[in-house]
Amino acid sequence: MSTSPHKMQSDLHLSQETKRLDKYVHEEPMIRGPKFLVRLRSHTVFEHTPVKLFCTVEVTWSWLTFSNHAGYRQEEESCPYAWLPFTGKNHNNLLLHSPVSATTLLLLLSSPCLLAAMLPQIHYTKINITFLERFGPVFATEGESATLSATMILNPNLANLQPEAQWYRDDTRLFDSKWVKIETGRGVTTLTLPNLYKDDEGLYTLRMVTKGGTAEHSAFVSVADGPPPVPAAPGAPMDIKIHDANRDYVIVSWKPPNTTTEGPILGYFVDKCEVGTENWTQCNDHPIKICKYPVSGLFESHSYYFRVRAVNSHGISKPSRMSDPIAALDPTEFERLHAIKLGGSLDVVSYHDEVEGKPPGVPAGVHATEIDRTYVVLSWKAPAYSSKAPMWYYIEKCMADSGAWQRVNTKVPIRSPRYAVFDLAEGKQYKFRVLSANIYGTSEPSQPTGTIETLQLKATEILETDSSVLIQWAPPKEPNNLIGYYIDQCVKGSKNWTSANHKPHRSTRFVVSGLTKGETYVFRVQAINELGLSEESQESAPLTVKAALTAPSAPYDIALLNCDGHSMVLNWKKPLHSGGAKIREYYVDKRRSGTTMWREVNVAPFSERLYKVEGLTEGAVYQFHVYAANLAGLGRASQHSADFNCEAWTMPEPGPAYDLTFCEVRDHSVVVEWQKPVYTGSGPITGYHVEYAKKGSSDWTTANETAVNHLFYKVTGLEVGTTYVFRVRAVNAAGVGMASMASDPVTAKAVEGSHEVSCEVDKKSGDIVLSFESCQINEGSQFIWKKDYKEITDFSKGVEIKSEGHHSKLIFKTADKEDFGTYSVSVTNTEGVSSSYTISAEELAKMLALSYDIRHPIIPLKSELAYKILERGRMRFWLQAEEISPKVTYKFFANNKELSGMGHDVSTGIIEFIMDHFTEENEGTFTCQITDGGGKAQSSLVLIGNGNEGPHFSEFLSLHVGDDCSVTLVCKKADNTIFDFKMCSFQLLSPSSPPLGASAAELVINCTATGIQLQCHMKYYTSEMDITWYHGDKIVIGGTPAMATMEVIEPVEKDKGKYSIVITDPETSHKRTLDLSGDAYEKAFVVGGLPDVVTIMEKKTLSLTCTVCGDPKPQVSWLKNGAEVEPDDQYVVSLDQGKFASLTIKGVSMEDSGRYTMIVQNKYGGESVDIVVSVTTETCADVTPAVSWLCALGQDCAER
Repeated sequence: MSTSPHKMQSDLHLSQETKRLDKYVHEEPMIRGPKFLVRLRSHTVFEHTPVKLFCTVEVTWSWLTFSNHAGYRQEEESCPYAWLPFTGKNHNNLLLHSPVSATTLLLLLSSPCLLAAMLPQIHYTKINITFLERFGPVFATEGESATLSATMILNPNLANLQPEAQWYRDDTRLFDSKWVKIETGRGVTTLTLPNLYKDDEGLYTLRMVTKGGTAEHSAFVSVADGPPPVPAAPGAPMDIKIHDANRDYVIVSWKPPNTTTEGPILGYFVDKCEVGTENWTQCNDHPIKICKYPVSGLFESHSYYFRVRAVNSHGISKPSRMSDPIAALDPTEFERLHAIKLGGSLDVVSYHDEVEGKPPGVPAGVHATEIDRTYVVLSWKAPAYSSKAPMWYYIEKCMADSGAWQRVNTKVPIRSPRYAVFDLAEGKQYKFRVLSANIYGTSEPSQPTGTIETLQLKATEILETDSSVLIQWAPPKEPNNLIGYYIDQCVKGSKNWTSANHKPHRSTRFVVSGLTKGETYVFRVQAINELGLSEESQESAPLTVKAALTAPSAPYDIALLNCDGHSMVLNWKKPLHSGGAKIREYYVDKRRSGTTMWREVNVAPFSERLYKVEGLTEGAVYQFHVYAANLAGLGRASQHSADFNCEAWTMPEPGPAYDLTFCEVRDHSVVVEWQKPVYTGSGPITGYHVEYAKKGSSDWTTANETAVNHLFYKVTGLEVGTTYVFRVRAVNAAGVGMASMASDPVTAKAVEGSHEVSCEVDKKSGDIVLSFESCQINEGSQFIWKKDYKEITDFSKGVEIKSEGHHSKLIFKTADKEDFGTYSVSVTNTEGVSSSYTISAEELAKMLALSYDIRHPIIPLKSELAYKILERGRMRFWLQAEEISPKVTYKFFANNKELSGMGHDVSTGIIEFIMDHFTEENEGTFTCQITDGGGKAQSSLVLIGNGNEGPHFSEFLSLHVGDDCSVTLVCKKADNTIFDFKMCSFQLLSPSSPPLGASAAELVINCTATGIQLQCHMKYYTSEMDITWYHGDKIVIGGTPAMATMEVIEPVEKDKGKYSIVITDPETSHKRTLDLSGDAYEKAFVVGGLPDVVTIMEKKTLSLTCTVCGDPKPQVSWLKNGAEVEPDDQYVVSLDQGKFASLTIKGVSMEDSGRYTMIVQNKYGGESVDIVVSVTTETCADVTPAVSWLCALGQDCAER
């Protein structure tokens, strides 16, 4: 039976009119599909056999007959509302019923196009849902229960149109199960979690769904670890998943627990339990370190549950929530089926069977489906195999650069074409191949894989924003099958880290709940994959919980900077209010002038306030507006721009400058900065003019008659408290260009309490430092340093910025002569706090010189290098520094040859060198170099012949006995003068003479150059006599045939006391004692370190300086060749502070040569010291000696 199109249209029109006449619209019947009175019946048939399907719709019968080919044939179409499509018959639609298969046919009785034409438009009843009570955040512990409940009012509340309550956790819909209970009715919906696990943590959302819309509410549920089985054991793993189930193995994966105070996780144990039993068995003997484990040895067709436990050094955690049941089945089972045609329309389906006794074929397509740090998951295609004998696989590996293959199989045979190879090295390259085997033999190896490189762990990074509760961070550069993140928090100043989430979070943004307002926190993040947890990220900057972020205000003052007839370059001013976060994005819309439809210019956001709008129509007039966006969202649109005509700019003068800003606002001046024009005109820009006007006035004044060639200018001569606006014009050879858009108003008044930048050279390090103290500082404020008003971003040349609190420093570690210029600093998030300092080339040169002196200090010397001739041709060279440390180092050079053997005394600052034998060959220049920390010093001495050495002996005293028993004493001076003394009579000692030691006189005190000498004169002295001294640490024992001596070097208070000498002769011992204290000590005096001769060239200045001390203070006088020295302009005598005595001879001449004597004395005694001064005219090294020594009188000497 056929129906004409005209008749169908008439029926449709009648149906629509009938519906419109209904006073009430019942929603449910209108949206119900066609109703089956008699439904289709299932059939099982042989393949390639025709089949007829029958059904009844409403009261009309309709059926289809299907042939062996794809398609359909409609035999009767009695129901105009029925549309009977057939998707076609192919093997993809087969539903297998062993031993035969059949085709699943789908009969659809609805057509969107036809129903839309037949039914009128349905206006759904709008149901308004108002939540009276909402569930809030929940903080619970594992093992507890939690209930989320919401109460609402429905308007209208229709019994047959109740909304559907849908519950979601992290956008995954929840249904009634063992772990979740949902109840809804009478305006209340409740979700109950009867036994909480960490798997239950997440953002829970309730959606009340109606045909007219959706109402929803969300809150976070936090599930903390429950009490561990043993103290400090880790929390339980979570989110157990089963992958790649096969006939004998499955892969179990999980997510690791978060660890804050517990020790690191050492590994995991995987347990299995067969469905229908309660016997849990452990699958691995040793803890597995990654969060994935292949469980083998399963029984085919059996179903199992799995769970995981974590292990650390303290113990084992509670088990995780068990997985859903999984069956061990071979997914390739049906691929081995084939049909055998018996004749007619009957087929028999069976397994392929081959002749027994052959090994299997070669596996193919070996490749890695998953690569990580220590394992690779391999997969391959099984060979065609139909033998009843079981088949298994072997896997071999080798390093990529070697050909040594090694089998990696475990004890359990591999039955499935997929396997995870563990215990690989991180970052190494491998190749793999597979062999198949059965009881009859092993196949050839498969083609090896390409080079497979294991991964290496990469550390995560963290990026913190200024927000009360929103934390965000950058993901790892190499996610490596990233599972999620754990976020930890702690109050600033404490080390009590707690977990912000107990279940891995997938996004790189997380809202932390449960914080205390006004408290300051720090955060850290850990990434998680199958291998476990990464190291903790760096701690975030401290974050104070405050009001939530808001969207920024609108940009303003859109300016046109250039136009080429097809595009325009726009600029605008940033929003006055950022909303509490950095503005990250801008969006531009355009429209034709006179129209209302705005169109997006940019789909992708951009961050600069300079944008080129392309694709414009030449000659058209456009308007633009701009949106700004921050972390909180998109702000309002700006006011639309003025009308911009899209005509190419051809004028020779430059276009407008842009981005006018201010700094260093003072009572009578302000510094204006700007950016150079985009359109330069017919030639390069040569300068700029700055103009200003009072706010509200159009009377513009040019601040600089001569154009400046830089992008800043200090406008002076302003009236304090007056508000001004500024603009800038660029200049080129063609003339003055367009004026920029007027700046924001600025009032000429300094910020109260503002300071200026100071410049100095650090006295310790020698660094040149610019310092600034801000009178204002707010949260998020930063110090921005600029040179010539360009921000300093290059720190490779030794420039360093240090900011702390209200103070900031710009430090030049390696300043050079090119670093002069104007340095400015501004403080963000303040009322324009800023300042500058100009370093001129001359000032920089002075500071560089001072810096050099500080970094290369000179060690002050009390006395320059001097010498003293000792006995037996030895020479002592010495100098004295003001102060030296135990770490002092020094070098001694004789005629540019370094000598060793120097010594020093930290307490006195004396450094000396003893030359064992000084001869004519040693004459020349002697230099001592000292290094102590960063300080250095050098002193030189020239020793040349011609009598300038001073008198000394070349041959010492010797004894000669003549034939007449006379004794002659002989010695020779350095000038070869021989002295002799002949004695002709002697008194020989007889046995009746007194003991030799008895001839020793009492001890007497004598002053020496280095201390106090005790002398014991003896009438008779032989080599058989033994002399022993007692008392004193720094002593030197010596003597002559007629005198025994002991010298106390540089005596101090502790050297007072009794001194004894014991003289032992062949018969007996004799003792002499002296009490060196009281008056005996006070009358002692010491002259130390005195040189015999000083050589100096004419016209130099000679300074003879010594330090004297005593109680009472000594008096000092000077003699020259026995006559008292009268002070005058040439001879300057001084005694500074009663301790420092000096004789300075200016411009010495030959007449100043001679013997000089210094006499020092007080009421207890005195001493005179001689020194020979020799003035020479010979050319020698430029030396100005300063002779210094030490004299001490009395008992309370501060310096010795």
